[in-house]
This record gives sequence, C-alpha cells and structure tokens, in this order.
Amino acid sequence: MKVGALIVDDEPVARAGLRDMLGAIDWVAVVGEAASGPAAVEAINAQRPELVFLDIQLPGFFGTDVLRRLEHQPIVVFTTAFAQHAVTAFELGALDYLLKPFGPVRLAATMERVRAVLGE
Repeated sequence: MKVGALIVDDEPVARAGLRDMLGAIDWVAVVGEAASGPAAVEAINAQRPELVFLDIQLPGFFGTDVLRRLEHQPIVVFTTAFAQHAVTAFELGALDYLLKPFGPVRLAATMERVRAVLGE
C-alpha cells in the first residue's frame, strides 16, 4: 500500500520539484497540494494523509501554526529555507527539517526515517 503525501508550499516551482522527486519513490503517492496555511489545515484534516511536507513561510499563517491547528496528526517533514525555525518544528513533533534547496539524496535519507516510523 502506498503512503499518501501532501505537499504544502506557496511556491509552485517548489511544489513541482518535490512532487517530481517523490514520484521516483514507489511507495509514496502525492494525494494533494496546498499553497497557504489555511488551505493546508483544510486539506490535511479532510484528506488525512500519512505524510505532509510543510513549508514554514506560508500566506495566512506559518507552517508551525498549521501543526497547532490540525485535528489529524500526520508525520510532518518541514521544507524551508529558514534554519531558525528548526527547534520549534521539532518541539511540535516534526520528523525532519529539510533546508531548501535540497535534492534527491537528502530526501531519500528523510524517506528512510519515514519508513522506519511507519514500520514499512
């Protein structure tokens, strides 16, 4: 069974790049995307993905605020260009924190951590 992943980023190019990298991982299916904090909360609670890639700087409110507003609690990997939010992200239970720009090798390391948590 594939793991459902949702991508949250306000930059279409960043969403497309991550979607392409995840497309090379056979056990993951991208089930949706969101481009703002409010849209992310709505999509995550409605679609209930197992995994969310979440940007920090989003229109509406920060990615860290998205986590605080969720009913559904997925595995969260932050994807951001801002290192200063890492401590808060981990305090909120993030599995990993990918600093942009990142590539397939760094993403693969994160996905191994995801598999370990899921017991895959």
